[in-house]
Amino acid sequence: MLFNSRTFLAFFAAVYPAYLALDGKRRAQNLLLLAASLVFYGFWDWRFLGLLALSSGIDFVTAQKIRDTNDPKRKKALLIASLGMNLTVLGFFKYFNFFAASTVAGLGAFGLHVPAPALSIALPVGISFYTFQAMSYCIDVYRGDLEPTRSPLDYALFIAFFPHLVAGPIQRPVVLLPQMAKDRTLDWSQIHAGLFLIVWGYLKKVVIADNMARIANPIFDHWQDHRGLDVVVAALAFTFQIYGDFSGYSDIARGLSKLMGFELLLNFRLPYFALNPTDFWQRWHVSLSTWLRDYLYIPLGGNRGSGRATYRNLFLTMLLGGLWHGAAWNYVLWGAYHGSILVLYRLFDRNPEHQDPWSGRFSRARVLGKMALMFGFTVIGWVIFRSRTAGQALGMLTRMGVGMSASTRDLFATFAFFVIPLLGVQVWQYRSGDLLVMTRAKPAVLGIAYGLMLTAILLFGVRDSVEFIYFQF
Repeated sequence: MLFNSRTFLAFFAAVYPAYLALDGKRRAQNLLLLAASLVFYGFWDWRFLGLLALSSGIDFVTAQKIRDTNDPKRKKALLIASLGMNLTVLGFFKYFNFFAASTVAGLGAFGLHVPAPALSIALPVGISFYTFQAMSYCIDVYRGDLEPTRSPLDYALFIAFFPHLVAGPIQRPVVLLPQMAKDRTLDWSQIHAGLFLIVWGYLKKVVIADNMARIANPIFDHWQDHRGLDVVVAALAFTFQIYGDFSGYSDIARGLSKLMGFELLLNFRLPYFALNPTDFWQRWHVSLSTWLRDYLYIPLGGNRGSGRATYRNLFLTMLLGGLWHGAAWNYVLWGAYHGSILVLYRLFDRNPEHQDPWSGRFSRARVLGKMALMFGFTVIGWVIFRSRTAGQALGMLTRMGVGMSASTRDLFATFAFFVIPLLGVQVWQYRSGDLLVMTRAKPAVLGIAYGLMLTAILLFGVRDSVEFIYFQF
């Protein structure tokens, strides 16, 4: 069930009034939301509801046992069992086909020809997101950062809550789980912020992302037939496609949650204004980058050891972050690429401009230059991410240039038509330091802004329900 489908609009139109009618009855509201979330998830494939329930149930019981035992060795054994179960399930469903095909190809390179496995594993939607969320619950209980909930209902809703279930943001139990256990209240500012996020998210998805896909997809899919500025425009189009697609989903998820009295983690902070790789990962897919930092990078040692150990930990964290995105070598290469530029920036650029770029200590030209350089590195990364093979990524990057084809002007005009208004709004957000600055505008300005957004959705929104990119992860 896609957020940008009529089915979802009908689904939410049925669930939301019922939720409001149960105001003050938290348990009944939670039961309604859990039932709705299971319907939402089962709409893709009801068979995977059992996997979701099994994974959630094992972690719920394991966390209780971790809390109730005083034996450190037993606590650790329980945590390892929980992590092992989660990673085994995730690895089987997400990576079996990938590693099986890679093994067959690797053996073939040495002249050993073996038949490919006949088993083909279907990927449960959202498995990476809810698995990481369940793992963080047990880890936090083990560390003593969180008291395990005694309510199976609250825990199940924490895992399955439909706005974030299939594409995040990945929720921390210390943030969301307590919200499941208390009554929710709504006020106008929260409702208004939720409505704005929903409209803004839909605009970024159906107007920006889906129209950028119409530029990027034909060129990426037939890259050998293109060169010069056409390839540059395609790379830029995908850069804004994936941003509009994923941040649009996150905005809609946060907006829907606000309408029901919940606060989800902020997942995007204007990532294309980043000044260096560290700044980028504090702005892009924040729920994943902070998860990797807290549950992988820091346990590996973080920056507590030698410089060489820090670089190793950074690179390994980003490599595994790339693999998290999918069972394909382009994601591994993308992770390795980002790990490499993180290390290079730490080696050669130790200036923390991103902490306070406009303090007056740094020239405007310097800040804008570093912003442009990091944006260029980001675009290169997205070419690797979108390409199906390393050869395609290298081929597209080497085909970039200033040459024009008969279609270049039309491609660039379409790109500019959709992206320039987005950048205008984001400059406003960046300068104000407030992603919800539009909701605080004067009523006349606010009315015009909503009118323009809704008009753009109606006139330029892609009518087909195009699946969100991050659903495949």
